[in-house]
Amino acid sequence: MKVIYDLKNIDFNRIKELLEKKEIVVYPTDTVYGVGGLITSEEAIKKIYQAKERSYKSPIIALISSVDKIEEIAYINEKNREPIENLIEKFWPGGLTIILKKKEFVPDILTAEGDTIGIRMPNLDIALKIIESVGGVLPTTSANISGETTPRSYDEVSEKFRERVGILIDGGKSPIGEESTIIDMSNEPKIVRVGAIPVEEIEKVIGKI
Repeated sequence: MKVIYDLKNIDFNRIKELLEKKEIVVYPTDTVYGVGGLITSEEAIKKIYQAKERSYKSPIIALISSVDKIEEIAYINEKNREPIENLIEKFWPGGLTIILKKKEFVPDILTAEGDTIGIRMPNLDIALKIIESVGGVLPTTSANISGETTPRSYDEVSEKFRERVGILIDGGKSPIGEESTIIDMSNEPKIVRVGAIPVEEIEKVIGKI
């Protein structure tokens, strides 16, 4: 049975129950619409990959509901701690994903067998509440079949994709409407993807990359 909510009738307790039963959810974030599932469930993570028709060689990031969740799932390189903290202070919550070394319990399927994980705290209340409902960490990627346009609103999530997901949340348009910028801070700083946060703004905070 498919469960569909809008912002007027959303039931966070029910969403929590369904996620804990390994369902996956399409929901709005501040950047674009995402699809997420329980971090402790390999079955749920596989459902995300299958819904997207995504290669298991492509990692999925984790969205968090508060900064203190970072070191529950990742290690902060001590030489980069100050610049990482400065980036968080400037750009979180918001459109910057930071890659760090993952902790051992994070499933390898989530990180494409790699030893790092991308982490972001979104700047949208409904997203934060959904993430918080399952413990503050929710693996999430864009809610589209690989190769399709990334959805900036619920209406842009394809019917084919919706059919593959157990929980759908219609939250209208995402405020930013652009994917996050990704920076790898697990070693030497490196921009992986340019998105919502311009590189020039990042360099004002941590220097030339």
